[in-house]
Amino acid sequence: MTTTEQPTGAHEVPALKRVIGPRLLVLFVIGDILGTGIYATTGKVAGKVGGALWLPFVIGFAVAILTAASYVELVGKYPKAAGAALYTQKAFKVPFLTFIVAFMVMCSGLSSASAAARAFSGDYLAEFTGGAVPPTLVAVLFVLALAALNLRGVSESVKTNVVLTAVELTGLAVILAVGAWAVLTGGGEPSRLGEFQADGTGYALLTSVLGATALGFFAFVGFEDSVNMAEETRDPVRTFPRAIFIGVAVTGTLYVLVALISSLLVDHRTLEKSSGPLLEVVRAGGLDFPPKVFALIALFAVTNSALINIMMASRLCYGMANERILPRAMGRVLPRRRTPVVGIVFVSLLAVGLVTTGEIEGLGDTTAFLLLCVFAVVNIAVLVLRRDRVEHAHFRTPTALPVLGAITALVLASPLADRDAEVYVRAAVLVVIGVGLWAVNRVVMRVRGEV
Repeated sequence: MTTTEQPTGAHEVPALKRVIGPRLLVLFVIGDILGTGIYATTGKVAGKVGGALWLPFVIGFAVAILTAASYVELVGKYPKAAGAALYTQKAFKVPFLTFIVAFMVMCSGLSSASAAARAFSGDYLAEFTGGAVPPTLVAVLFVLALAALNLRGVSESVKTNVVLTAVELTGLAVILAVGAWAVLTGGGEPSRLGEFQADGTGYALLTSVLGATALGFFAFVGFEDSVNMAEETRDPVRTFPRAIFIGVAVTGTLYVLVALISSLLVDHRTLEKSSGPLLEVVRAGGLDFPPKVFALIALFAVTNSALINIMMASRLCYGMANERILPRAMGRVLPRRRTPVVGIVFVSLLAVGLVTTGEIEGLGDTTAFLLLCVFAVVNIAVLVLRRDRVEHAHFRTPTALPVLGAITALVLASPLADRDAEVYVRAAVLVVIGVGLWAVNRVVMRVRGEV
């Protein structure tokens, strides 16, 4: 009996609907990765590294591929909704570690959605409002609207994602066209492509590049979210490898090209000051493309990021509830819509709280830091779980890739990445909250005689 055929009894949770096919999943992965990172944080990355803006994205591309290979092996081996939490539990069998990893993944999604909400209420929206609307109010209403869409159902949410993905790809195509026109007409400053912000060489240059890469890595996160859709995907063992690798390859190539064009056309100091850096590129490109049209495209792009991250965080809650890491109530599903209603409400309320805790750069760097820590654990888990055999065939990544993935993730998460102290403080506070929730859940389970 398949998961979609299970009867719904008094003590059983209705299964999620398998509505996502191969093509839809590829678009879903691309849409999950694209968005806030490239549209809003490109300027902040330029502020850290200088004119050599392309280099952090090349390095981030390589790191993403390493960890994506580990996720592909694991989702093929264990096609369940809980993602990194499931892999951690199976590999290490330490409930506390499992909960912390799961909580960090959930918080990374929420900080990413909060960064998207902040980006939505920034310079791109100001192109229409002149900055007259309070940004925090806009961000809160933005999160609530996406929660309502998420409650309607995964089919509606994923189809919305496809539309928004097409829109944001159009925006990046505009940037590529602007860059091509500049090159053909002799515009831009090619000499900027080799300039670094850091003075001198050695350690200062290393930390500058690593810091820019760590922040730029925020643009690559998202492929790991897609594994939480495993129970809503048809034939996930065969579908996920192609979808994830295509998604990372397409977005990585686009990011490097956009970074090259941005640095070619706009000085890194101008990019750094803007929360809508690609709008500066359009204005400097020499093509008569309406800035308001591009600003609208960018608003759709960051909307897509927030939608996907809130959707994934709610599915993670659902998966953790089924694995008994969170209370069973978190797995409650709307009878008609078959969406995880409690999880959606819970993560949306947390996102509303997070939009008041920082700006785009701080929230984006927090997202990257949390996920880099999780990626290190996942890459190690791949190696540990090689001893666990499953009956079905699945993708197996070369052993060297998870080893390199773990090392690079730890380096980018370390103080070598030269990130602001507030990122570590925010992450520490979130982890402390996670420890408190884990303790409460254990007490409740003991009272009920479930442990």
